[in-house]
Amino acid sequence: MSHVRENADSEWVRALVETYAGPLTRYAHSITGDHESARDCVQETFIRLCSQARADLERHVAPWLFRVCRNRALDQQRKEARMKPLNDESLAATATQEEAPLMALERRDAARVITEHMRKLPDRQREVIRLKFQNELSYKEIAEVMEISVSNVGFVLHTAIKNLRQTLASQTDLLAEPEISQ
Repeated sequence: MSHVRENADSEWVRALVETYAGPLTRYAHSITGDHESARDCVQETFIRLCSQARADLERHVAPWLFRVCRNRALDQQRKEARMKPLNDESLAATATQEEAPLMALERRDAARVITEHMRKLPDRQREVIRLKFQNELSYKEIAEVMEISVSNVGFVLHTAIKNLRQTLASQTDLLAEPEISQ
């Protein structure tokens, strides 16, 4: 009997994807301003739908889908805003076509360096960073996953970021070109 219900539920989800994927993507795009981010938001919305009981949502599935998609898009927008430097607009205004590939290369190099330094962190610090920044879990959710207190999550995350900053700052000092005196 559960097999019949699973098939019915999967058909229900397929029908909802067919009906709402386009409108949800356009809606998310209007919030994020980025097509790929919008598609990610919609995908996460449908993933979340699959974990919900059909009976709880059936009568108000459209508002639920849009609310979840909206929240995901707003989260994505906030995340992107935190990651952009304050002077991003002024850089974009003065950037030339040749600078854009260079900037992308520098970002990739910076991400590679950070990833290398993350591998050197203690396991607990590395796990908290991944849960927070890669999986976007809240402190409470991280505490549940790791079975530690919420305040301990904050302490471990603070320590991990501090360690990364110190390591990156010391590497930057080592890589800095020495001044040439005349």
